[in-house]
Amino acid sequence: MPINITMPALSPTMEEGNLAKWLVKEGDTVASGDVIAEIETDKATMEVEAVDEGTVAKIVVPAGTDGVKVNAVIAILAGEGEDVSEAAASGGAAPAKSETTAESKAETPAPSKEEPKPAPAPLKAALTPTVPDDVKAGPAPTKDGERVFASPLARRIAKAEGIDITAVGGSGPHGRIVKRDVEAAIAGGAKAPAAAEKAPAAAPAAMPAGPSTEAVLKLFEEGSYELVKHDNMRKTIAKRLQESKQTIPHFYVSIDCELDALLKLRSELNSAAPRKDDRAAYKLSVNDMVIKALALALRDVPDANVSWTDEAMVKHKHADVGVAVSIPGGLITPIIRQAEMKPLSVISNEMKDLGKRAKERKLQPQEYQGGTTSVSNMGMMGVKNFAAVINPPHATILAVGAGEQRPVVKDGALAIAQVMTVTLSTDHRCVDGALGAELLGAFKGYIENPMSMLV
Repeated sequence: MPINITMPALSPTMEEGNLAKWLVKEGDTVASGDVIAEIETDKATMEVEAVDEGTVAKIVVPAGTDGVKVNAVIAILAGEGEDVSEAAASGGAAPAKSETTAESKAETPAPSKEEPKPAPAPLKAALTPTVPDDVKAGPAPTKDGERVFASPLARRIAKAEGIDITAVGGSGPHGRIVKRDVEAAIAGGAKAPAAAEKAPAAAPAAMPAGPSTEAVLKLFEEGSYELVKHDNMRKTIAKRLQESKQTIPHFYVSIDCELDALLKLRSELNSAAPRKDDRAAYKLSVNDMVIKALALALRDVPDANVSWTDEAMVKHKHADVGVAVSIPGGLITPIIRQAEMKPLSVISNEMKDLGKRAKERKLQPQEYQGGTTSVSNMGMMGVKNFAAVINPPHATILAVGAGEQRPVVKDGALAIAQVMTVTLSTDHRCVDGALGAELLGAFKGYIENPMSMLV
């Protein structure tokens, strides 16, 4: 049976992508794991690997096509022993059936009538083969609050055979569960435990649409503006932040931190850094020390290191700190994993590497998805204080302002100190004001007594 190769969902927020380049042509033979295309998503670009083997019977979506919906058929693969021309004729015009996942509902676009536009460079993930919907795949499975990535075909087979797909190990690219994994589980006799019937969940309220372009343009004189089309990243940022402000009850707590001891220790540590080939092994920034301080504060106040779900509180065992990085067209939040356990030098070097690759749009999804909290530092831009929007599934985000000299009272006398204002935004459903204040107090303790971060 011909295999429909579809536009994969390379991240939980992806709804469409740009097919930048085909690395195979019709008639080529491909094996599982071969890189066959380059796709641009809302956050990065990746190389895409084939899951099944066969012969490319037909390329449905040409290179350079923008806005290809997730699960839309992009190519037809003829399996072993199949006639390539028959495979192309039987499946080439068939659109991929849409599937609803926890993050998106795929649609099949009409063929583009515009000239293909060139798209940027590469992103890595698996393509998903599909078959007729004899059994519906259902929503994307989750385990311990985290999405389990599995192909629609694997989900359909698992559902039909009563297999708990969250218990199946994935052998596809990046651990994705594919057909062969489910077949192996069936051969091993694995079955899902019987579950009570659940009432269908209520559909989430639709997000209100923004003003139409036509309505806005009526307010301005013709010729006094130009239109800049939204790219995938900007549309995703807009959607997620709108959702965050509409569904998360934000609560804000601010505190001032004196930086003199931290700046002194930072200078001493940088001066003492070992050198190789006339380069220091590390160069700590204030932001590196903020990341470490927040991670240690979450370790000390574990009730604040949580994520909200309707069924349960997700309490995290480690502080995975995302750091907002501005890139052309938007921002991305690479994550320092288990930051509370890492030395400052490791955090600093990891952050430099992640920041560099973020600006080049070369991060892998696992490097920016998830996390338990975030830091947004606009102090380096001279901003004194601000409040940041929480990035789900986080329950907190720390907005860091600029350090500046301010008058302070010490021992009853007026003095001058370097002071930084930070504002913690919390999800009031799980981190209320008192808990947020306790977290900020712990953070302030590490910032003002920075030697405690070294022991």
